[in-house]
Amino acid sequence: MKFNVSSTKLFAQLQAVSRVIVPKSPLQILESVLFELDGNVLTLTASDSETTIRTSLDVESAEGAGKVAFGARLLQETLKEFPEQPLTFAIDDQNFGLNITSANGTYSFVGANGAEYPEMPVEGERDNSFEIPASDLLDAIGKTIFCTATDEDLRPVMTGIYFDLTEESLTMVATDAHRLVRYTNSAVHGAAQAGFILPKKPANILKNVLAKEADNVQVAFGQKHVVFTFGRTCITCRQIEGRFPNYQAVIPKNNQNRVTVDRQTIVNACKRVAVFASSSTSQLKLSLSENSIHISAQDIDFSTSAEETIACTYNGTPMSIGFKAPFLTDILASIPSEEVNIELADPARPGLILPVENEENRDLLMLLMPMLLND
Repeated sequence: MKFNVSSTKLFAQLQAVSRVIVPKSPLQILESVLFELDGNVLTLTASDSETTIRTSLDVESAEGAGKVAFGARLLQETLKEFPEQPLTFAIDDQNFGLNITSANGTYSFVGANGAEYPEMPVEGERDNSFEIPASDLLDAIGKTIFCTATDEDLRPVMTGIYFDLTEESLTMVATDAHRLVRYTNSAVHGAAQAGFILPKKPANILKNVLAKEADNVQVAFGQKHVVFTFGRTCITCRQIEGRFPNYQAVIPKNNQNRVTVDRQTIVNACKRVAVFASSSTSQLKLSLSENSIHISAQDIDFSTSAEETIACTYNGTPMSIGFKAPFLTDILASIPSEEVNIELADPARPGLILPVENEENRDLLMLLMPMLLND
């Protein structure tokens, strides 16, 4: 096989697919990228056996056809140093040796038989599907992924993002049992109610590759796999099996205590005061009264403390509630509006944090569990 290809275009595609590769994979060939040449189209495939990325690009002066696997790390280290220029790839079909010829030199190494690269099983049935703009999917993942759990031994279903598709909308939910985010897009809907749980790794890969994507994303899923197709790229991954918690049941209703506050003001105040919080609890105390929020923290072990009072609009009875500082600031930082509403029932029940104004066709809700106050 032989073909000419742009150095920068190939490097960009190689970077995209290599995000899925795991160093020191139990199956050594999965540390490689599969090259498949068919006419003037070169297809690149990478996988970790759970998630597979496939993308293609056009090449010139193509001769022959076939497939061969090359080590991803060595290829990337070689290509990233080239300025934009045509490169000639010449591959020996017998021993899978590769010669890359540039304007100034030649680089040689050996690949592996592409026929040995494992085919990733995907069931044929994809009865459920929907289409979503790449920017919308990117936004939804960004607003949910930070709430996914990290302890897979506890509840694996909570380590991913739940896609809840109905005839009216698409809702994406993530929770780690301490906080929850529900993001609904009413402009996206399916033919019937269905859902799947997307693992964190492919979600992060999508978050990275969709940033430069302008096309709509076609999403199709069956019982075990989900396939994201956009442009000339296809990402296939295994779903997390199991039943996602009933997220609607944990969202408290009739919260009579409501705060409206400038988002950046409360974020900055919480970050300053949190420096003085106990390292073991990271607890912030919010004391709410008419037109003000008193934010305080202390570390008894080191005799340090801090407090600030910021202006707000508060409708409710005076109360104090505790929150874990990093969780609160992460949630506030993920809300796009200038002002936020905080809805509370009492100090022992979850607090809801919502944008004052939602974007068109969007509904964003964040939930945070309180901490027991020491005083």
